[in-house]
Amino acid sequence: MVEPVGNHYVVARPVYSENLFNEEHEKLHRYHKTFWDHLKLCFRCSPQKAKKIALALFPIVSWLPAYRFKEWILSDIISGINTGLVAVLQGLAFALLVNVPPSYGLYAAFFPVLVYFIFGTSRHISAGPFPVLSLMVGGAVVRLVPDEVAVNGTSMNTSAIDEERVMVAASVTFLSGVIQLLLGIVRFGFIVIYLSESLISGFTTAAAVHVLVSQLKFMLQLPVPGFNKPFGIIYTLESIFSQITNTNIADLVTSLIVLLIVFVVKEMNDRYKAKLPAPIPIEFIVTVIAALISYYVKLEEKFNVAVVGKLEEGFKAPVAPDVGVLQKCIGDGFSTAIVGFAVAFSVAKVYSIKHDYPIDSNQELIAFGLGNIVGGSFKGFASSTALSRTGVQESTGGKTQIAGILSAVIVLIVILAIGFLLAPLQKSVLASLALGNLKGMLMQFREIGILWRKDKYDSIIWVVTFLAAVFLGLDIGLGAALAFQLLTVVIRSQIPSCTVLANVGRSNIYRNKKDYTDIYEPEGVKIFRCSSPIFFANIEFFREKLITAVGFNPLRVLRKRNKALRKIRKMLKKGELQVTPKGLICTANYTHESEEELDNNRIEELDQPTNMTDLPIRINWGADLPLGITVPRVDIHSIILDFSSVSFLDASAMRLLQKTLKEFVRIDVDIYIAGAHEDFLDKLERSAFFDEEIKPSMFFLTIHDAVLHILLMKDISSSAKLKPTEEKGRSNNCITIPSNGLRSRECTVLEEAC
Repeated sequence: MVEPVGNHYVVARPVYSENLFNEEHEKLHRYHKTFWDHLKLCFRCSPQKAKKIALALFPIVSWLPAYRFKEWILSDIISGINTGLVAVLQGLAFALLVNVPPSYGLYAAFFPVLVYFIFGTSRHISAGPFPVLSLMVGGAVVRLVPDEVAVNGTSMNTSAIDEERVMVAASVTFLSGVIQLLLGIVRFGFIVIYLSESLISGFTTAAAVHVLVSQLKFMLQLPVPGFNKPFGIIYTLESIFSQITNTNIADLVTSLIVLLIVFVVKEMNDRYKAKLPAPIPIEFIVTVIAALISYYVKLEEKFNVAVVGKLEEGFKAPVAPDVGVLQKCIGDGFSTAIVGFAVAFSVAKVYSIKHDYPIDSNQELIAFGLGNIVGGSFKGFASSTALSRTGVQESTGGKTQIAGILSAVIVLIVILAIGFLLAPLQKSVLASLALGNLKGMLMQFREIGILWRKDKYDSIIWVVTFLAAVFLGLDIGLGAALAFQLLTVVIRSQIPSCTVLANVGRSNIYRNKKDYTDIYEPEGVKIFRCSSPIFFANIEFFREKLITAVGFNPLRVLRKRNKALRKIRKMLKKGELQVTPKGLICTANYTHESEEELDNNRIEELDQPTNMTDLPIRINWGADLPLGITVPRVDIHSIILDFSSVSFLDASAMRLLQKTLKEFVRIDVDIYIAGAHEDFLDKLERSAFFDEEIKPSMFFLTIHDAVLHILLMKDISSSAKLKPTEEKGRSNNCITIPSNGLRSRECTVLEEAC
């Protein structure tokens, strides 16, 4: 190994070509598994594998026996009631998007919840109707059973048309469920990574525009036919404005009043959510008041408003899907399956990160697939999860899917007993409630400027997705957007390749450590290379490979340390710990405390940097800790990331990379990035990537520069004996190290390099 001489190093070696280098340093021959090897491993069966598969297929077997009844049941009951009320109203409202009678929306809010309770892996999402999916299914319904068929039809004909539309919606739902189930069985859950945040945002915004336009006919009570074809939104608007003089003023006034009330109260819920024990159930309140007014004022008779009408009580017998419909709706079923899974998994992932538990993308596909199969069999329509409904379930204290099953009980009560109370409710009220949930989606227009400043490719993908979905329709638009996004990926990137490097031949050459025998790895240092661009599709892959390479999850270590600090502070306050020259000594019997007590329902605080300023001693995490306090060991002090092959970093990856680097920095692991090009650094500065924890000083020209810098700092650290600190009676846990431009580390001493 070349020794550092001041800030310089001298290299004396021949100029190597690839052939000459491989001749001088013999490569190891490693056997690479073939496709058949992986296939044999996949189909190999053992009792342990069978048990693992069974537990994965039925997650309820794992979490239900561990349910903390006394601690969680009250929160789940409150959450279930609130979520159930919202689910009833959203089921009725979203049924209008599908162009089926409102009562069938209740089936879509009931059956998927029961299935997800058994097969789902998320504890917080609320399965059921979602406006985007409802609109996509509604497009297939209108295409196969157009409104023109109902013109001048008798009451009997109208009933037959409704039944035919229900059958089409159920068949499309059944088909999408089969597709999701098959994708889950073949472990195709990773497909969600190819739906970038920009594409999902642009698509859901376009869907919100379609929902807005489709509800205008209910708000104005105009006979507008469906146009499920390219540029159909333009034809729909043309039909609406050509009949605008025939607007039912009572429905219009009701819609505007309801929209105003819902928007104002939802804004209050967002602004004062920290002070409110639970969000104000404005949808439920408005529905009750509107139904009472409509009943006692007799709005249907006096003003000829359109009402929900009699809701069918009980359930229909399960039916088989229409084979003819399945053949005509393969594209609709596939797009519905993908979009429904993408939205549900994205929401589930947000709450799994917030509450620190894992979710399985393949199992989620299976759960929603089975939910749609069952729901379609009972004449429901496609389900996913609505952001607003899931937000209610989580914000009102829901801990597990027990809250979901209780919400299904509320829907069941409405279906079997009290559905008749909603008969006088105006359809314009349901349309306004559906639009009241679109605010978040429509506000996504603001992302265009943000994305343009961070990554122009992401911004262009957003705009193309939005325009394609608006003008070509949701099904064709989604396909066009995916094709465009994949085109940008093909242009900009290669297949991700991540390796752990080591020094070869005691020189400044670093290669894959698995390929050579004559290697040297500096102690406590990991060198990690990503040989491709880093973007939305491979940033999770990059993070997982980095965590595998270093041997620990930095976020888990950070949370464990912060939990340990909470316990140490508590024990010091109670007098159960005493500071001695030998460290912290327990002076009382150790009392076990659950993880829930230590968390104190403030998970976010565990992700913050460790703060020891209020402690009388600085904790050395590598030394022995007091009884009952354990944290994972971290055996490395520095990580070098070789970014010489990273040509770009998009906005989605930038956020996760920054988060990952901070997690390592917060557990006192120094991060260095070597070989990044100048444009890369400029982009990071423009995107506000750097802060107090992530600094530009971590970038080095080459890997060897970074290694020699670390070795030089090691020498400085080794020479600092810290005698004044020890003379004050402090233990070896209290360390002061001169930084000299490098962040201080506790008890970090390297052995001399070769």
